[in-house]
Amino acid sequence: MVKEKEGSSALSSVLDCAVTRRKFLFMGAVTVGTITIASLLPGVLFQAEVAAYDGTKVGDLSSLRPGEPLNFRYPWDHANCESNLIKLGAPAGKGIGPDLDVVAFNTLCTHMGISLKGTYKHEYRAMGPCPAHLTTYDLTRHGMVIAGHATQGLPQVLLELRGDEIWAVGMMALIYGFSDNEVNPTT
Repeated sequence: MVKEKEGSSALSSVLDCAVTRRKFLFMGAVTVGTITIASLLPGVLFQAEVAAYDGTKVGDLSSLRPGEPLNFRYPWDHANCESNLIKLGAPAGKGIGPDLDVVAFNTLCTHMGISLKGTYKHEYRAMGPCPAHLTTYDLTRHGMVIAGHATQGLPQVLLELRGDEIWAVGMMALIYGFSDNEVNPTT
């Protein structure tokens, strides 16, 4: 009799730990619900990292021509901080100017840090393809990946219009090659 009680006790403890069909379905429903809520609230739960800096003048609105990128370094004088200021000719996310079509992006591919300078395609308002693995980015939609190996969009330079002057005031997303956007690598 003693052995039967020990055996039944062991069996009940195993059954207590087992995942029943009801528990499995409940866990699945909770997971799907969590993912659904998270996807509906991206601005609340998953905010893009934004680093603010002292403003730096990067150009003049009156001198920009559609499809002709203006190169500059921001936020630091470092090779990884090469950026393009572009008048897209179509409204863009975080665009400035009367037509909300002036944007700026870092020009390093987020996949492996290959330079994208000279790859802007005005007819598509896209940067790329990257010469290494063909990643292409949509500049009207915050530099999101259109195609290729990269899994992150291009870091966008946040701009302000002060009269006719265009000022860079921050970065949205991590610059390739840096562990954060808070430490100046040149000092």
